[in-house]
Amino acid sequence: VQLQASGGGLVQAGGSLRLSCAASGSTFDIKAMGWYRQAEGKPRELVAQITSGGSTTYAYSVEGRFTISRDNANNFLYLQMNSLKPEDTAVYYCNAVQRYIYWGQGTLVTVSS
Repeated sequence: VQLQASGGGLVQAGGSLRLSCAASGSTFDIKAMGWYRQAEGKPRELVAQITSGGSTTYAYSVEGRFTISRDNANNFLYLQMNSLKPEDTAVYYCNAVQRYIYWGQGTLVTVSS
């Protein structure tokens, strides 16, 4: 499975961004997909995850502001981020869980105060 994340950029606090992740290759039987982020000097952390059945999980810090969604037919994963805060600044990675865990290359989100 190959994953290509896009949609990052610079946005002011309170603004919105939509991240996309395109999956290609052997995408059958992907059990879950998710978004993680890594801020400078901090460990990578889960932001949101969605299973093949549509169940979602969010980090407490983003619940109510971020929405994860998945287009199974076209193998896309999305993260709608609203009410962004400076502490959301990080490199965002998408992943896919199949027999193995696959990672995309990351896209930088910078939120200015």
